[in-house]
Amino acid sequence: MSSLPRIAWIGLGIMGSPMSEHLIKAGYEVTGFTLEQDKLDRLAAAGGTPAASVAEAVRDADVVITMVPASPQVEAVAYGPDGILENAGAGTLLIDMSSITPQTSVDLAVAAKEKGIRVLDAPVSGGEAGAVEAVLSIMVGGDPADFAEAGPVFEALGRTVVLCGPHGAGQTVKAANQLIVAVNIQACAEAVVFLERSGVDLTAALDVLNGGLAGSTVLTRKKDNFLNRDFEPGFRVDLHHKDMGIVTDAARTVGAALPVGAVVAQLVASLRAQGDGGLDHSALLRAVERLSGAPV
Repeated sequence: MSSLPRIAWIGLGIMGSPMSEHLIKAGYEVTGFTLEQDKLDRLAAAGGTPAASVAEAVRDADVVITMVPASPQVEAVAYGPDGILENAGAGTLLIDMSSITPQTSVDLAVAAKEKGIRVLDAPVSGGEAGAVEAVLSIMVGGDPADFAEAGPVFEALGRTVVLCGPHGAGQTVKAANQLIVAVNIQACAEAVVFLERSGVDLTAALDVLNGGLAGSTVLTRKKDNFLNRDFEPGFRVDLHHKDMGIVTDAARTVGAALPVGAVVAQLVASLRAQGDGGLDHSALLRAVERLSGAPV
């Protein structure tokens, strides 16, 4: 029998499936639950154990990891008679890797403590590619001792793992991350349209730009999306819209002005309203093309 902690994984989407599979490859016993049968079949094929419910998945787990879209889904799987807090044992470590509001994370930690369950908020950055390659950036909030205990799990999933502060700090840093990413994608999209309208070789231009001060991980990861107009979702516009709501609301709470961020948040919202919410967030290029009068 493995001496590694038994893991329950809740949420097997674009990010959750490859992440859970990395833990299986690292030798962990992983029991998973999600609403899509094909994702449960994928988990079984990778060597994991599908569960019929959240309660079943977490009952014998030492570590529970949640990776779901937003705060309402975290609350749905955490609370209630069939949720994590009522069915996981005392001493369980709950690691929420979803991107949610900082306050939701704080509230969850308080409620879990009453059940003897420890909580870390540990959202990630890197998108589908980062999840598949196990090179995610993981920003964590919570107790340092719990962070240290979770270290081997995080090391199987990411390359940059940092404890950012108490409960909610990980989500606050993730909100800032999403602000930077959205503004960066918007700037890249505007540059692409400008370069194409100017008759420049776009491939050559993006290569040289990415080698200088204008270079970024965003441009490296999304360059082919721009060049090929390939917006197969690695991170959906719908989710980035949610995240921009989180950062603008959190900034308002602490009195921080986000003048550029507010504009980009509206552009993301507009893109979603145009029916592009299911596309990759690099589809902000489509919004710039529409504003420039190009058919999309």
